[in-house]
Amino acid sequence: MSDWLGLQDKVVVITGAAGGMGTKFSQDFAMQGAKLVLLDIARTKLQTLAKQIKAQYGTSVLPLVCNSTDEKAVDRAVEQTLVQFGHVDILANTAAILRFSPLEDLSLAEWQQQLNVNLTGYFLTSQRFGRQMIKQRQGTMVHISTVASQFPETYSGAYSTTKAGVNLLSKQMAAEWGQFGIRSNCVLPALVKTPLSADFYKDPEVEKGRSRLVASKRIGNLTDISNTVLFLASARSAYTNGEEVPVDGGLSIMMQDMIPKPGGRRQYALKHHQK
Repeated sequence: MSDWLGLQDKVVVITGAAGGMGTKFSQDFAMQGAKLVLLDIARTKLQTLAKQIKAQYGTSVLPLVCNSTDEKAVDRAVEQTLVQFGHVDILANTAAILRFSPLEDLSLAEWQQQLNVNLTGYFLTSQRFGRQMIKQRQGTMVHISTVASQFPETYSGAYSTTKAGVNLLSKQMAAEWGQFGIRSNCVLPALVKTPLSADFYKDPEVEKGRSRLVASKRIGNLTDISNTVLFLASARSAYTNGEEVPVDGGLSIMMQDMIPKPGGRRQYALKHHQK
């Protein structure tokens, strides 16, 4: 079953396509035989990625320089997609920024920039491509959020707030547009090596310490995220709608394990086990 996911010839729009996650998703969708519309503001990186994918996978690729916070630019991207492919099947929203700052020092401009890119951009691309999906009466959306949308990422400005907004926006789209055959789900990564988090793991002690917090005892990678995105984009997840899917290696179930006990939690249990 080489096409188990059923993504062959599907038209997939990916925002932030030239970023680390976007590049990985683009390559993996192309490997499945999908046709790609790649949106990003980084023209050179975008064109290089498009050429690489065409050469390696032989699939159709439409690279479009597009600022997802600019509604006219997004409208043009929809028009160009329809001219090239006639329809759209999947939207994968990945474009996002992170600005570190204590809240008391966060400027209004920094707050608004994160809000625009991380939330308004998702709204605009979802709305504009969603209108076409409504006409088609079918479509799938997958949005990259984060576990930090449920638990605050302290000293990261508006990041957690914007991603919490993405979660609820996705649920609202699922609730309103499900009647038109449209699904919308979020992927919530945590403790995953991405270009955005690469600096965190330059210190091996940091990686070791973080790995101890995860049930799977390892840091995740882009493949872990991409596999989940492709599944949610495919018909194999046809009855999954409005969900938030953690990709965190079990971090979110480990809170009790983080509370120390004398000698260590496992050792304490073994010592006091009644035989």
